[in-house]
Amino acid sequence: MLDFERDGRDWPLREHSRFVDAGGLKWHVQLFGSGPPLLLLHGTGASSHSWRDVAPLLAGKHQLMIPDLPGHAFTRGALAGGPTLDAMAEALAALLAALGTPKPRVVGHSAGAAIACRMAIAGTVTGPIVAFCPALLPMGGSAAPLFGSFARMLFLNPLAIGIFASVARSPGQVERFLERATGSHLDARGTALYQRLFADPDHLRGTIAMMANWRLEPLERALPHLPVPLSIVHGAGDRAIAANDVRRVARLARAELEMVPVLGHLLHEERPEIAAARIMAGEQA
Repeated sequence: MLDFERDGRDWPLREHSRFVDAGGLKWHVQLFGSGPPLLLLHGTGASSHSWRDVAPLLAGKHQLMIPDLPGHAFTRGALAGGPTLDAMAEALAALLAALGTPKPRVVGHSAGAAIACRMAIAGTVTGPIVAFCPALLPMGGSAAPLFGSFARMLFLNPLAIGIFASVARSPGQVERFLERATGSHLDARGTALYQRLFADPDHLRGTIAMMANWRLEPLERALPHLPVPLSIVHGAGDRAIAANDVRRVARLARAELEMVPVLGHLLHEERPEIAAARIMAGEQA
């Protein structure tokens, strides 16, 4: 298990980290900046660290809230019924209530964008939403049940998780995995942070549990009725989310869509200045 005093000793923006009890969880959340509240949500398998270079560019204009999602990094506790999309959205609503910041704007990356949309439907955040490389459609289309079954199998097999964690500790393995899975090329610091996460079996277990419990069909049906504007920024080199899926989402939600050349699924980490500019531009939507 990751320990904040040991594994978080040099965590990005550590000076802004807090631990908050809410919704049956002990959240690790980073709080800083001044201005209208803005919630930044990372994707599956990542953590608050993914906003490390974007957040300082926004802090002069926003009160930032950057949590580790349930089961990820330094947030502790389990959600009743599992880490479903609805449960994640409700737990984050409880965190916002504990922080005294109702209905912030929200930015989401990948699965974090799905949570943002679900929270908007529930009325717990306001818009517009800015979504980077959003994962808003069922993974794999007709093969979606297979993906869910595969994730559940991994979750129930400690040996498989242990093997992945062991491989992640080997030099070069995480860098190659990220490039193959996301199409993104991170600097040494970014790669090392993912290596720290992927080498932790508890973080991997939380990631796989989230995948195993993810059901996006109801969200897909709700997208035409999304109550807030949605702006999508997608990397043309993204190997995780197909461009055709993102275009379909944009049509369903009547969303603005910008395709950024070359960059991959982790475009906000590759080019944080682009991400920050798009977030601030989204305030005018």
